[in-house]
Amino acid sequence: MAETANGVVTVFPTILYDDAKSAIRTLTEAFGFVAEAVYEGDDGSVLHAELSCGNGRVMLGSKGRGGVFAKAMEGAGPAGVYVVVSAVDAHHARAVEHGVEILMPPTDQDHGSRDYMARDAEGNVWSFGTYTPGVTA
Repeated sequence: MAETANGVVTVFPTILYDDAKSAIRTLTEAFGFVAEAVYEGDDGSVLHAELSCGNGRVMLGSKGRGGVFAKAMEGAGPAGVYVVVSAVDAHHARAVEHGVEILMPPTDQDHGSRDYMARDAEGNVWSFGTYTPGVTA
């Protein structure tokens, strides 16, 4: 995640899901995110949710609620999100335990990172690894 000089995170991936409640369960139970805020509409749809991991956050909500962002996202493809984690193998094991589709098992990369890649139930690709963009070794 990009940070300003004072450490404030300035980039927040935002994803709309057909079943946002299921996505929140996967992100929290399988990937270890923490649900910081979840706002639901009268119909039970997720109007807005914020889930944290380390010092980063992802925002998500239910598709089909209308509004400018929902309109802009119509027909958008799946998203890809990269998350820095220190214990890649343990993180991967947790995801496997929760039945997440693994696209690439933990793998040592040429640039020194150890990563794995998974796909959530709605096709978004989540990569978890030790590489921290913007930080030199």
